[in-house]
Amino acid sequence: MQERIAHEALLIAEQPPGTEPRARHFPYRNRIIAGLCLGTIVVEAAPRSGSLITARLANEAGREVMAVPGSPLDPRAQGCNLLIREGATLIQSAADALEQIRPIDARSVRAPTDAFAGPPPQDADDTDRRRVTDLLGPVPVPIDELIRQAGLPPAIVQTVLLELELAGRLDRHAGGRVSLS
Repeated sequence: MQERIAHEALLIAEQPPGTEPRARHFPYRNRIIAGLCLGTIVVEAAPRSGSLITARLANEAGREVMAVPGSPLDPRAQGCNLLIREGATLIQSAADALEQIRPIDARSVRAPTDAFAGPPPQDADDTDRRRVTDLLGPVPVPIDELIRQAGLPPAIVQTVLLELELAGRLDRHAGGRVSLS
């Protein structure tokens, strides 16, 4: 099957072709999975499970981490409940998951611009600062989404965010999200 996938689609692996699957290789595989996804949903996880490793890797990669809650008496739900307690988004339906990974406002997502069209701007001006600040509120939003919504170069958006953070007006959250303080 691996050979067929390699010829017909895309095969990404940490281990050389033909390596026997072993439990110690799963965290490497999970790192790739977490990095390729917009978000990771953990449905069941014991306190020391590979699912929690994947969730940690997803969070470190700036991806959305979501978890389905379970009974506190069920050991298979302890990992999910712990993730939620530590800031993962509680998911109860597919609609909840889609809401977490969709753009802030799909109507205003702009087409990508040619990043090499000219020299990058040197510094953010007041208009840029207002544009970024107007997109922020009390609800955490992904920085990537702010960049798309603002239609500004990433360096400008990051500069504005840093200025807001130094002024004590910005909070950073798990998954590469920010909100106004």
